[in-house]
Order: sequence, then structure tokens, then C-alpha cells
Amino acid sequence: MKITTIITACYLVVTPVFAHHSDAALLMDEVVTFAGVVSEYSFRNPHAYFTVDAVAESGEQIEWNVQMASSITMTRLGWDRDTLSIGDYVTVGVNPARDGRTYGLIYSIKKADGVALLARPDERRRAVSEARASTLAGRWLADRSRLPSDYPGGLDQLMIRDLVLTEKAKIAEAAYSQASEENPELSCISKPTPSMIVYTDLYPMEIVLGEPGEAIIIRSQYFDEERTIFMDGRSHPPVNELFHEGHSIGSWEDDVLIIDTTNFTPHRSPYQNGVPSGSQKHVTERYELVDDGSHIRVEFTLEDPENIVGSMTHSRDLRYSPQSDMSPFNCDLEATSRFVPN
Repeated sequence: MKITTIITACYLVVTPVFAHHSDAALLMDEVVTFAGVVSEYSFRNPHAYFTVDAVAESGEQIEWNVQMASSITMTRLGWDRDTLSIGDYVTVGVNPARDGRTYGLIYSIKKADGVALLARPDERRRAVSEARASTLAGRWLADRSRLPSDYPGGLDQLMIRDLVLTEKAKIAEAAYSQASEENPELSCISKPTPSMIVYTDLYPMEIVLGEPGEAIIIRSQYFDEERTIFMDGRSHPPVNELFHEGHSIGSWEDDVLIIDTTNFTPHRSPYQNGVPSGSQKHVTERYELVDDGSHIRVEFTLEDPENIVGSMTHSRDLRYSPQSDMSPFNCDLEATSRFVPN
């Protein structure tokens, strides 16, 4: 049976839940539809993948590589390691690669019985926790219903919209390629503060409070990031002492946690778009319990005079989500670089 590849313009904004890499290498306003047999299925982080053996209109046998979100995110969408099996006949829609490779970002998938395996996140009914917290301690996820209507999506989209770049940063951004050794994620190196705040629309953040004066720990499931916030009144170390997540000191203003972070290790692409971290990067954060403990309001201000003109401020409400899974992310080196052309 000949399988036809169809290209259709859809002009839909696909939610960033399915991609951690920038969508610059993909045609996000097109969907290619093809059908064939599953020949491989890899359920890993930061991306799950499957391949489909299909037949082009010319009759040529072709192999499509299909990128999905992390296995953790796909699990939240109802998938597991047994959702696909080798030999399954599927019909798939993808946002294809700009360079013409038979590679794409998942848009839709149906098995031979016609049942859709992938509901878009906005079509799923999300469980809402009714629990309340008495402190900032616990697990928190972004309340998507409270994100502004013009919220652009993932980390790179938000930063592209809101950062005003210096000339130096514009040059660095233009020269950057995710499909190169410059990309830290290819080595499973995570994106530093404030990325874990932005990624709360996909992955939970956990705050662990100690006794007064003891350090506060903030974790993200994304890339198993962990920060230590020193609460003992110390100052930042000398400028030559650098840390991947920066050096964070905190204080309380009544019940509001204030965090000041400096001393960042240079990072080639902390915002996923090639704008680097400079030596004077500085992030301040505010965490405040609101709505009788159902939410915390988080705000950060980002400054980096080498790369950013002025500053960038972003805030969002996180819902208390004690039921959220914080299982390890366990970044897989093969999975994180699979999108790179051979």
C-alpha cells in the first residue's frame, strides 16, 4: 500500500509542551502527514522519539524521525513505554524540519483503529488541587489559567519577546546554532536561574524550608536542577567564584522570600536562544504565598548589562500541587542530541 506524504498549512501555534529546543529549525506553520510502521520507540528525557517506516509518493521507502516532549511530560499526557510497539501501523502529523530532513515535531498520531493517541494539552481536563499550603514549602506548578492571554509560550519565546539586547548579544544570538557543540543541552547541561521558574508550566518546582537561618533548597524536576539559598546573612563571594546556578542569598520581608543571585558561570545559551550569560548577570526573585495558600506569586527581575539593555521582569502564579511527581529527569545524552543533523 502506498503511503502519501501531504503538506498542509495549518497556521496554528503549537504549545511548547512538545519541544525543549527552539522551534527555529521547524516549520511550525505546516503539518506533514504520513503513515507507516513504527520501527523504533525511545521513551527518554529530555525527548521521547519514535521512527516510522513510510513510503513517499514516489514509491521510495523513507524513515521519519518524530520528536516528542520528555518522557515525564508524555507520561502526564497518558503515554508510557508500552504506548507504541514495533510494528504498529500509525498515521502521524508533524511540524517538519526546515532543512528538508524527514524529521519533525509531533502534532498528531493515530493507530490503525483510528483512535488518537495524543490529545493537545488544552484539550485535556487538568486535575486541580484543592490543597492549601501554610508556607512556601511544597511542590508548585504554573497555573496556566492565570498566564496572560499574550503569553508567548516557552523559555526562548518569552525571552525573545521581552529581552532588549545589546549589540554584543545580538551578534552572539545570530551566531548561535543549537545543532552545534556550543549548545550546552547537548551535554545535558541545564539552563540556570531563572529558567526553572519559566519551566513550571511543564515541570514542578519544590521548595524545602529549613529552620530559621538555615539554607532553603529549591528544586526543579527539569534537568534535576537544585539551588541552595543561603539564609544566614552571608554576602556573595568574590566575583571570581562562579556557580552554574549562581550564588543565592535570601532574606524575609514579612512573609515574602527575597532571593538575590549573582556569580553565574558563563553559559552559552541560558534562555535557549543563543543570548549568553554575562559576568554581571544578576537575578532577584520574590516568592509570596497568596489566595489562602492555594498559590504562590513568583516574580523575577533579570539584569545582565553585557547582553541586556535595562532589565526584564516576569511574574506568574504557581498552584500548590503536592501530588506532583518529582521523579528524576535523568537526561539521556543520546536523546538530547538526536535532533542534530548527521
